[in-house]
Amino acid sequence: MALTNSGRDFIAACIINDDSPVFFNSTNSHIGVGDSTTAFAASQIDLQASSNKVRKGMEATFPTRTNNQLVFKSSFGTTDANFAWQEWGVFNASSGGVMLNRKVENLGTKSGGNWLLTVTLTINIS
Repeated sequence: MALTNSGRDFIAACIINDDSPVFFNSTNSHIGVGDSTTAFAASQIDLQASSNKVRKGMEATFPTRTNNQLVFKSSFGTTDANFAWQEWGVFNASSGGVMLNRKVENLGTKSGGNWLLTVTLTINIS
């Protein structure tokens, strides 16, 4: 997982409850997908796709946490995000907000159907 600068700053703010952070809870968490293959940079604050990008809220009971592992899960319906999925990220808002991470990865081309995307983030000590 590539953590963004805004994701890093969010974690630091949460540790001391600074600036009333908007938590990545079941109401606020979203997974976004887009069609950009632009390389990851920690300074990015959104997916890099110019128009083909969509954020979806969490499935019921998500996100979850077990010790140092977070799991986010979103459903993209038959009319949502029908394009090549080349990037994804986890957000704390349906637009704007904090992009916790971003991954450039070819997940295939969605053309109808219902796709579920599950993101598992493990927080490790280096």
